[in-house]
Parts: sequence; C-alpha cells; structure tokens
Amino acid sequence: MHPNQITAWKKQLLDSAAGAFVAGTGPGGAESEAKIKELHAKIGELTMERDFLDHGFTRFDPK
Repeated sequence: MHPNQITAWKKQLLDSAAGAFVAGTGPGGAESEAKIKELHAKIGELTMERDFLDHGFTRFDPK
C-alpha cells in the first residue's frame, strides 16, 4: 500500500463523508426510501390484522 494512495482515499473521504449521512443521497437513496415506505405500510397492515384477530378470538376465550 503506497502512502499516496492512502492520502488520496483520506482526501476523498473527507470531501464526501458528510453526504454519506444525508438521507436519500447515497446509492439507491430513492429506492431505499420507497422500500422503507413499502415496509412501513406492510407493518401497519400486519399490525391491524393481528389486532383484529386478537380481538376476534377473545370472544371464544373460555375464561
């Protein structure tokens, strides 16, 4: 590993490191946000189904 290569990598990191932590600017940023929204919708759907079934089964609970 040549010291000049390490210096070049360090400069590249320092020039673009802040952008790595901004939402939607990295590789696949828009795709990632769309996937997150899709997964949140699915979580909400499954939570509603679970709650519905949970309340429905309480009628049959022999307690």
